[in-house]
Amino acid sequence: MKNEIIKLGVILAVVSMVASASLSYVNAATEPIITARIAAEADQARKDLLPEADAFELMTAELPSGVTEVYEAKKGSEIIGYIVSTQSKGYGGTFDVTVGISGENTITGVKLSNMNETPGLGAKATDAAFIDQFSELNIDKKPYVNKNATGAESEIVAISGATITSDAVTLGVNVA
Repeated sequence: MKNEIIKLGVILAVVSMVASASLSYVNAATEPIITARIAAEADQARKDLLPEADAFELMTAELPSGVTEVYEAKKGSEIIGYIVSTQSKGYGGTFDVTVGISGENTITGVKLSNMNETPGLGAKATDAAFIDQFSELNIDKKPYVNKNATGAESEIVAISGATITSDAVTLGVNVA
């Protein structure tokens, strides 16, 4: 009986070591691919937000609280706007909000990533019907969420059943 327990323990230890080694190998093999894919998606998001830019230069100055990255968008040597990334906490956790800002101080667009909001509710924040409300707003007049549309300037109509997510996206835009 005692030998049987030891034998099962050794078998379990060997299986655990093989599984751990396999997982480590797969992680090491896929990490560069995943990192490259994330970088490519971020590059494409910047290009989508300010398509007239031909280069994006990461700014290295000290960033305000809540801001994770700021890029200068350039056309030739001229700065035509900025791409600002923030993090915001919604119902399903923290997600990234990337905002394009033109040289005329208007929002050119908003992209959301790493979002785990509730499917069918908070996940609707990525739909054009919600996210396009931010486009062309002046950054000096901060957007705010309203559950009932009144047509007021800078008003963002909340997603029905997902006010927390609507507020989180709007906060992320305002931080940018």
